[in-house]
Amino acid sequence: MALNAQTASTEKRMVETEASDNDVLGDGDGDRHFVIALARGLDVLRCFRSGDMFLANHEIAERCRLPRSTITRLTYTLTRLGYLYVVPETGKYRLGAAAVALGSAMLVKLDVRQVARPLMQSLAEEVGAMVALATRDRMAMLHLECCRDDSVVTLNMDVGARIPLGTTSMGRAYLAAIPAGERAELMERIRAFDEGSWPAVKQGVERALQEYADTGCCSSLDEWLKGVSGIAMPFNPGRGLPLMVVNAGGATQDFPAERLFEEVRPKLIQVVNRIRLELGQIGEYGGMPMGSDDSCIPG
Repeated sequence: MALNAQTASTEKRMVETEASDNDVLGDGDGDRHFVIALARGLDVLRCFRSGDMFLANHEIAERCRLPRSTITRLTYTLTRLGYLYVVPETGKYRLGAAAVALGSAMLVKLDVRQVARPLMQSLAEEVGAMVALATRDRMAMLHLECCRDDSVVTLNMDVGARIPLGTTSMGRAYLAAIPAGERAELMERIRAFDEGSWPAVKQGVERALQEYADTGCCSSLDEWLKGVSGIAMPFNPGRGLPLMVVNAGGATQDFPAERLFEEVRPKLIQVVNRIRLELGQIGEYGGMPMGSDDSCIPG
């Protein structure tokens, strides 16, 4: 199966995941220190997802769930500041140099990417998978680094791609590794966004929690996209950085459960522990003692 053909479905699910982001943000919940105008301006920039080149005001308004008149003022201001660029022929916007500079500065300073990339690339080539590094951004997992084996067809995703929390191996690994109270809050937000799919999502996450307790990893087998399976492992990079997750996967026909668990999982654990070792984080992690380079001993 050519996974690039799944792009439309992937983007649709990303949009559905992100649609609730403004509900999560709210208006600061009455916090007097919360600057609503700033938050809305940043939400406009966040509308430009992986694969988006240009967006019109009405498209931005729909994604931000704000009146078009408000969006018009925000895009005008962001254009004046260089965060957006308007294409005169169409009146549509694209990210400007100032916005790109912000993202580039963050990625350059994110030294965990430099440590992780060669190890991830080696794993991608060894097992023929797409291997990605991500962290949570609101109600999605945001890809910070992606590696793939060019000799096989893998998911058409790259840095900046966003995937759901509840149905992906990455999202489940993140949910399994955070404190129970924080997990319950995120699960409630997932439930409130889509009551119809909630029973299946809840069951999948609960299964992943047990898998994490047993192995330190979480999987998703045809549960996010039909024909796509993967396995993921969370880790704490330290240095004030948020919890991160590394996953490996691809077409289910290439990565059936048996292969994911027996071949890919041990190699993934080894890679993540190597990353943690090079970052100086081998030792206690979130209350869960970690094993040697080729083992993981969940608590």
